Amino acid sequence: MNAIASVGAGTLAAIRNFGNGARFFIAIVARSLPALLRFRLIRDQIHFVGNYSVVIISVSGLFVGFVLGLQGYYTLQRYGSEQALGLLVALSLVRELGPVVTALLFAGRAGTSLTAEIGLMKAGEQLSAMEMMAVDPVSRVIVPRFLAGVIAMPVLAALFSAVGVIGGYIVGVQLIGVDEGAFWAQMQGGVDVWRDVGNGVIKSFVFGIAVTFIALRTGFEASPTPEGVSRATTKTVVVASLTVLALDFILTALMFSGS
Repeated sequence: MNAIASVGAGTLAAIRNFGNGARFFIAIVARSLPALLRFRLIRDQIHFVGNYSVVIISVSGLFVGFVLGLQGYYTLQRYGSEQALGLLVALSLVRELGPVVTALLFAGRAGTSLTAEIGLMKAGEQLSAMEMMAVDPVSRVIVPRFLAGVIAMPVLAALFSAVGVIGGYIVGVQLIGVDEGAFWAQMQGGVDVWRDVGNGVIKSFVFGIAVTFIALRTGFEASPTPEGVSRATTKTVVVASLTVLALDFILTALMFSGS
């Protein structure tokens, strides 16, 4: 009986947690349109979550491009297809690595910052003070950060992919000696703007919604103690990373199952 009771309690807790998350998400969406009228708040948060992530995104993209250039060349060389290196690098980045790695880095860099910021505001009773002054903390604090994360993620993913292609070009063409014309021609002829690049943009947009929402909700519901904020930031990285990987599998199955 104790085992059955534990399973039942866990199920009820999961349902309750899902319901609270759905209500929180609906509240954010309902307040998003009015928040656009105060774009200054969103602009400041885009600078915070986006501009401060440019360095790590760019450096990571460059080294991922280096690795793709090396591994791709050694693999294609077995089949005499090293001239298709540009196509391999581009498709790997715009379809998968660009959106996924950017989302994981975004969760570790910006997601933890958002969770810690909201958690500290809750611990310092700033959110409660806003409610006492008849200011909705969701509209004033949560929504601008949510919209900023959703806007910044596709831009950062595009930057990651672009820098990664440059990294693959440096290794493949400049260092190894792949024909430059073939590198770019294969890429231009094999990458479809809507099917490949467009689906990558959709992925990064979905990842932006998921990662930013998880970070904000975890911070908003964190215990108002230093230990609670610390656990919340750790939870953000774990849950957001697993969610990104799960969503990537689902979206890939839906987008490319017919190819």
